[in-house]
Amino acid sequence: MHYVWLSAADLPPTQDGWCGGYTASAIGAGQGRIVSPTMPTPEFMRTPDERFADLPDFPWTPTYRDDLPGYEGLRLAYLDEGPADARHVFLCLHGEPTWSFLYRKMIPVFLAAGGRVVAPDFFGFGRSDKPVDDAVYTWPFHRGTLLSLLDALDLRGITLVCQDWGGLLGLTLPMERADRFERMIVMNTALATGTRAPGPGFTAWQALVASQPDFDVAGLMGRAVPGITEAEVAAYGAPFPDVRAKAGVRTFPAMVPTTREMEGAAAAREAARFFAESWSGQSFMAIGMQDPVLGPSAMHALRSVIRGCPPPLELPDAGHFVQEAGAVVAERALASFASG
Repeated sequence: MHYVWLSAADLPPTQDGWCGGYTASAIGAGQGRIVSPTMPTPEFMRTPDERFADLPDFPWTPTYRDDLPGYEGLRLAYLDEGPADARHVFLCLHGEPTWSFLYRKMIPVFLAAGGRVVAPDFFGFGRSDKPVDDAVYTWPFHRGTLLSLLDALDLRGITLVCQDWGGLLGLTLPMERADRFERMIVMNTALATGTRAPGPGFTAWQALVASQPDFDVAGLMGRAVPGITEAEVAAYGAPFPDVRAKAGVRTFPAMVPTTREMEGAAAAREAARFFAESWSGQSFMAIGMQDPVLGPSAMHALRSVIRGCPPPLELPDAGHFVQEAGAVVAERALASFASG
């Protein structure tokens, strides 16, 4: 791998392992740094295409890039639907342990409104390549993927649509590319600044995933989403044929910045300042009220730092995976944006 994007605050010291041998040079104030690791493209696995056959309510064909600057040799999968010159680009970012399939109920609403939808699968998830070494997965690795994709596609007029890790990472992007982002739809997520101790629900989640290297993704989704069908459960499990495919799933929980010194915490604090002081775009917030970890309390705390964020849409029966509540979130968000 030739280059990886990092924010200046996230740049790690030289150390052994995947991060070994970095050299860095500043490329501009506020733009982060570009770094050159000495190690080659990591070993990865690619989920067979046949596992994605007959996905329910998900007719879109992915686009692939294996030349993403900074990640050459790894193939990133993403949906790119709608007019290339659309006024609004909906950047839909999934979280743990899902993939772009999570947005199947919202994408039609955005397309019907004339928008373009770009929905990547993080490395380690969905149809994207899956490095098999847990140590590959770091905050800079994932965040850098998003920044590199934004720049490679030259996305502008972006509406950030995010939940869970899609928000933990995605909410740190507008401060780096302020000229590209105009609106946000934010669902059950947080800015992980490392300034508050995690609650018991989150620590229990971390312990659960840590204790199960071959974590049952499909089983989790079956339990977490009321009314989900067997075909939908299978679709969530499709990217992960065996334990080697689940390094990304295993590493996300432990990666959440829970102290000020952890990777990503400084970027989250900077993002909080940006949203409180500099954000001038439109915002819409939806809360799955049954989420025990990133539910009402966490979301109201997040709303308090987003300048101009209106009162949230509260979904009393929805849990953590708010997108499964259906098209209502997308419809209400567009209506809110249209009303000014």
